[in-house]
Amino acid sequence: MTQIFLLAFLVAIFYWISKGYSKYEGSEYSQKQFRGFVLTKESLAKSELGLFVALTAKVAKADGRVDELEAELVGNMFNDISSLFPDPNAAKQLLKEIFDIEKQVPHNLDTVAVALYAIIQNDSHKRIQMMQFLVNLAYIDGTLSHSEEAMLAKISAFLHFNPNELTAMLQQFGSFHHKSVKESSIDQAYSLLGITKEASNDDLKRAYRALVKQYHPDIVKAQGSSEDYIQAATAKVQEINGAYEMIKKQRGI
Repeated sequence: MTQIFLLAFLVAIFYWISKGYSKYEGSEYSQKQFRGFVLTKESLAKSELGLFVALTAKVAKADGRVDELEAELVGNMFNDISSLFPDPNAAKQLLKEIFDIEKQVPHNLDTVAVALYAIIQNDSHKRIQMMQFLVNLAYIDGTLSHSEEAMLAKISAFLHFNPNELTAMLQQFGSFHHKSVKESSIDQAYSLLGITKEASNDDLKRAYRALVKQYHPDIVKAQGSSEDYIQAATAKVQEINGAYEMIKKQRGI
């Protein structure tokens, strides 16, 4: 019976994810926009996507480290953003360089956030999507530290959200975490990742990475998507992370 309910849950999640991704073609970001973009580290760092990557780096490192799932989400974000440019490989390398630099310099957060707001201030949808991604990133490792919450509060203020809007986002993403598979059985964890208990540790990691890549709530692909998409993607990634952490703990890895 448990397997039937789990299967029904996965089918429902897949439906909402597919519904959200189907809107990607009409989103605010497209390859056409970046066709004539002169790709240098300086030009990319000053663009809205480069500035967003900088904020992502600071949130990911806010608690002192970038954990495995945060790294997976950021890596997938690099892939999706770089695909917008004529030379994806060069763009991805520059995004990594921007991220690595910015995660080491939290003191310029104000400057970065102000610069980003100056570009997207008239696009409330982009501001919401970006802020939701940052909140999700902070929560994705299972906890929200005081340093992460303080940084999110500062960013949200610079992006002109009121405190109630940020509180609503924190409650929304926090509720997904509390409903994660961490409270379920080890059998459900294996089923969620689509592997058996006989799978090797390498197979476990491959399955985990593939699912995160499939379901992560990316800022680029989320543009123009419904709230259902954001919620379903976030809940799914939380489930995947919870299952993965449970299995790792059980295996002692």
